[in-house]
Amino acid sequence: MIFRSTYSKPILLVGNGIRSAGAADMVHEFAKKTNIPVLTTMNGVDLAQDDLHIGFIGTHGNRIANMILNECDLIISVGARLGIRQVGQFNEKFAPYAHLIRCDIDEYELSRNVKEEEEKYHTDARDFMRMLMDEKVPDYSIWRKQCLEAKDFLSAFDKQPGNMAVEKIASLLPENPNVSIDVGMHQCWCAQSLVLKGYDGRIHISGGYGTMGCGLPYAIGSFIAEGKKPVYCIVGDGGFQMNIQELETVHRENLPIKIFILNNRVLGKISETQHFNHGDRFANTAASGGYTVPNFQRIAEAYGIRAVTLDSYEDLDQYQEWILDDEACLFDIPLPENSLLTPKIKFETGVINPRLDEKVIAKAVAILRKK
Repeated sequence: MIFRSTYSKPILLVGNGIRSAGAADMVHEFAKKTNIPVLTTMNGVDLAQDDLHIGFIGTHGNRIANMILNECDLIISVGARLGIRQVGQFNEKFAPYAHLIRCDIDEYELSRNVKEEEEKYHTDARDFMRMLMDEKVPDYSIWRKQCLEAKDFLSAFDKQPGNMAVEKIASLLPENPNVSIDVGMHQCWCAQSLVLKGYDGRIHISGGYGTMGCGLPYAIGSFIAEGKKPVYCIVGDGGFQMNIQELETVHRENLPIKIFILNNRVLGKISETQHFNHGDRFANTAASGGYTVPNFQRIAEAYGIRAVTLDSYEDLDQYQEWILDDEACLFDIPLPENSLLTPKIKFETGVINPRLDEKVIAKAVAILRKK
């Protein structure tokens, strides 16, 4: 028996191994059947979308997701490696009140312990989910409602302009879209805030590989693999310049790829480190240190692609037709240069920054602890 009915606050934690095993549909079925809250890793963010979405865990994970980890009494982890960016430096601080059940196809991932008394299943994720589906699991509607209530309460915090731009983009996309993400600050903003309509949309994300420049090639490959519908590509100004020449492929092959550049005119993740740890010495990451960006609209138009430079992400409302038709287009969306990634779990301490007012934290915790 995998599941024991003695648990009152369980969660299902899913990673990209679920996708590799072809078990995404089983996650959705299990979540609907039991109302167990579903959290994800960054690589698995598209596995819990629409009304199943709560958030992803880890260093730049949604605050509510990491708070739920601290309050739950059972974690069923399937296809998630639970690496250091998810668990943190101190294993004993990870989900302190929870029993951990891990399913992974990789025996070497299971060879290390995340928690001392964890249970391990070395098996395919789809086979594991089939076993879980066959068990009698109680309905956890009340616990899930508490998680969603706490999520709603915290929704006013941790938002940067990048998060709000991503939310605006998500609101304008069709149901079950195909989205590719590059690497940079926008990658984290998308993982936090890109909530898709429907359960079958895809968010192609490179995760821990850090492959700046992958967004546009991902979108091209995505369209070739899936075909017949537009692909949406969200990139940063730095990553986009690494494969900007692929605009010719988009134009030549008449690919309906919609490109959203979240343009803060800096190499954000690196410049943020230089800001906090190196006294604002922006070496090759900002204009003061030798990094600049071109006029993306003119470049796209030179390749024969429709493009516009917006004053704000709010202006996207005027381009709904562009977003939904079958032609390529590019949106250059300005963001403040001093944009930050929040929240962030500080590696040395495990504390989530920025620290919210103690009354706010207390209220969120109280919601999660209601009997």
